[in-house]
Amino acid sequence: MTSLRTHGGPDALGTPVHDFSTNSNACGPCPSVLEALRQADACHYPDASYTHLRQQLAAFHGVQRERVLLAGSASEFIFRITAWVARSALAASASGVLPVPGVHLPPHAYGDYEQAALAWGLARVARPEQAALVWACEPTSPLGQAHPGWPPSLLEACGHPLPATVLDAAYAPLRLSGVPSLGAAQLSQVWQLFTPNKALGLTGVRAAYVIAPLGAQHAVRALEALAPSWPVGAHGVAMLQAWVGCAVQAWLAGCLPVLREWKARQQGLLQGLGWRVAPSQANFFCAQPPQPLDLAHLRQVHGIKLRDTSSFGLPGQMRLGVLPPASQDVLHHALQTTPLTILADGSHAAAIQTG
Repeated sequence: MTSLRTHGGPDALGTPVHDFSTNSNACGPCPSVLEALRQADACHYPDASYTHLRQQLAAFHGVQRERVLLAGSASEFIFRITAWVARSALAASASGVLPVPGVHLPPHAYGDYEQAALAWGLARVARPEQAALVWACEPTSPLGQAHPGWPPSLLEACGHPLPATVLDAAYAPLRLSGVPSLGAAQLSQVWQLFTPNKALGLTGVRAAYVIAPLGAQHAVRALEALAPSWPVGAHGVAMLQAWVGCAVQAWLAGCLPVLREWKARQQGLLQGLGWRVAPSQANFFCAQPPQPLDLAHLRQVHGIKLRDTSSFGLPGQMRLGVLPPASQDVLHHALQTTPLTILADGSHAAAIQTG
């Protein structure tokens, strides 16, 4: 596994007791969605066209049903749309039209964007207007901030052709502060990728959906042709159907003030230990400890997993999902009593008792 495919969450040691390494909603799992999963009919295939589900998602977002695409997960769609862009570029090249090659990525981003680009031979380019495919995520991961690299033609409404632009909205439902960068008219020009499992605290259920830009019927048909049959199973269908319900949306709205309170407390505890905490609008944030940490020790001895951000291009920092106070207190105690420094030879120094 390359550094681009580094992930948080369960590992060879199992599920961490105190898992700060993922961005799942710590108030979850959502009880009503859990019940929907229990009642899901796993004995039969879902409707292969997902007719009712697409209608529900379209109504939830106020768009035409034809603009809704189902995906096995965000990662599945990342690879699928990258394949479509690469194939379109090859077709244009064969016909004598020189496409703008390449992909534009956020400065720090989910590794599957780049992994898919590498797999399909798309070179990374510096400016979005140079790209055939532009990736955006807001709030961003790992920083939880506003996306910094929108195509100028999108923001300025200048009428210039827009590259295929995908907004990864994985953390939009978990925004705790700030406002989105794009208005309704701008959103109608981009591909919007939604993965509700994070907001519901159910990341083990793999299902996603996409709202296509206006006027993208040809692209929608091409992307549907690239999809496998039944990309979403019965449990994914149950989760997405529950997601659009009023009860689930009310539950999520009730989570946000709790997460804000927990986030402020968690940041304060770390700042009190000398950590430098970066601003964030989401239910996670990046922070730099005052000295290197022995992550293996924290994992094995205290059941704590942190997400090192070196694979995001931010060495020396950690991305921490917001967890309840009980887990925060375990982390606070562990950092006070065993802040072990990694030495050049890979060993660690003796524990320094600080209280």
